[in-house]
Amino acid sequence: MKRLPIPEDVTGEELDSGVRQELQSLPKTLAEDVAKNLVMVARLIDEDPEGAYAYSKIALRLASRVAAVREAAGFAAYAHQVYGEALAEFRAARRMTGNVELWPVMADCERGLGRPEKALDMAGAPEVGKLDKAGQVEMRLVAAGARRDLGQLDAAIVTLQSPELASNAVQPWTARLRYAYADALLAAERSGEAREWFAKAVESDRDGSTDASDRLAELDGIEFMDALDEDVDSLDEYTQLDDSGDSDDSATASAPVGVTEAPTDTDEDGEAKTEAVADADPDAETASGAADTPAAPDSPEAPGAHGAREQSS
Repeated sequence: MKRLPIPEDVTGEELDSGVRQELQSLPKTLAEDVAKNLVMVARLIDEDPEGAYAYSKIALRLASRVAAVREAAGFAAYAHQVYGEALAEFRAARRMTGNVELWPVMADCERGLGRPEKALDMAGAPEVGKLDKAGQVEMRLVAAGARRDLGQLDAAIVTLQSPELASNAVQPWTARLRYAYADALLAAERSGEAREWFAKAVESDRDGSTDASDRLAELDGIEFMDALDEDVDSLDEYTQLDDSGDSDDSATASAPVGVTEAPTDTDEDGEAKTEAVADADPDAETASGAADTPAAPDSPEAPGAHGAREQSS
């Protein structure tokens, strides 16, 4: 496998200190090379999963005995929706470290492989009790997604009903939990309740991790139109020449939208001068009467970010 280009600004120092410490078991030059490839994985995984996957394969070839590398390769394969490979890498990382942190995403890989029953088995395993609160919420999201995979909408709704859902405190996972609950309610044709929970998801979504605001607008019958597209359409409308081929019309059509020429006057030196007068252009409403980890990244319905598959139908 040939090496991929590494930008000059990538040094490897961008990695978490814990990962850098793991890489110290490698020869210095090799460690630096692996670190740079891991940085590229982190940079690309959201916007270019395929690119991140390619860099992870290089890091894996160079240092397959480093747990952090196996974990990074797992997440890159997971983002690229190569679930069998992702699951294998996560299992390898878990064997090396003994940690249970990857348990929810491993269960979500089972969903991605079309085995929701296996994901539900994992949701009831002793390992779940060893997870921190965030991990337990992730596991709940995956379990609810598995229920939906099986067509068990009511069971999915019940699975998401928890103290974490009812809490007014906002945690990093709160928006996604509320979003999953709202989406399950909507799938069960309980639109009134769904709207309430999409609104709650919007309130807690501080970093834009969901498209709850779009879903809420959709329920309210609002469609957001691209203002740029409107401007282009207006420009086309005003600049089209009529079929008469009139030269005066042509001159008018060539003027910029929103600008007309004032009558020509002369200055003190007798030079002609023309003032541009801006037409009044009232503000137009861009919103008129109008989505799955799934989310896909992100659609909520395709496996993608663990806990993002929970909305799959």
